Amino acid sequence: MRIAAFIMSLPLSERLLFSMEALFRLALAGLFGGIVGFEREHSHRPAGFRTHILVAVGSALIMLTSSFMFNEFHGKTNIDPARLGAQVISGIGFLGAGTILREGFSVKGLTTAASLWTVSCIGLATGIGYYEGAAIATVFLIVTLHILRSAAFKGSREAVVSVSVTDYAAATRSITNLARENMGAVKSIQIVVQESDESVIHKKKEMLVLKVRLAAQNLKKLEKIKSALIELEEVLDTHEED
Repeated sequence: MRIAAFIMSLPLSERLLFSMEALFRLALAGLFGGIVGFEREHSHRPAGFRTHILVAVGSALIMLTSSFMFNEFHGKTNIDPARLGAQVISGIGFLGAGTILREGFSVKGLTTAASLWTVSCIGLATGIGYYEGAAIATVFLIVTLHILRSAAFKGSREAVVSVSVTDYAAATRSITNLARENMGAVKSIQIVVQESDESVIHKKKEMLVLKVRLAAQNLKKLEKIKSALIELEEVLDTHEED
């Protein structure tokens, strides 16, 4: 008890208090961004858990840096030291956009784009002398990119199903709608082989074999999607890949 009282009696500098406040605000921003990202991740949207955390932490860091700059330069100059930094915040979007790619039904590179933008915010904070905030944000960035990548959403389920169809465009629309109606998503559709169905029933229609990667929030919903595939008008047969 005496030790705690002694520590509390130590004089705390204004900058140290600001750094403690920054730690709390950055952590809270990451928490709030993660909550929204958690929902987006489980809805199988391109911008998910880590992307939302990075954007939230970067945005909070920029506001903290602005507050730091006001306290640091208040009354010392009549110019705005944030003008050049503001151009970095908006301009880095062009660089981030170049890392976003669409591959079939999935979008890749959003987390990389968000990390680039967050790193630009860290650079601004470092350049103005706000080292504590830059260091805290860097720790959040590393934790988000590496630790949370393997720790999140182990309950999500995926499966690869080979689907024989007669019409690629119609089947793609039907499969995508079916997945969405059951709170799932189609990650990718790949044409594996094209063969001729010479049965009397199908009247020698050309048959496409598609490899469909499905995702759902849990195993029950995934099984429901797989069992409903065969009921689609454009689907002739289904077979789950090992």
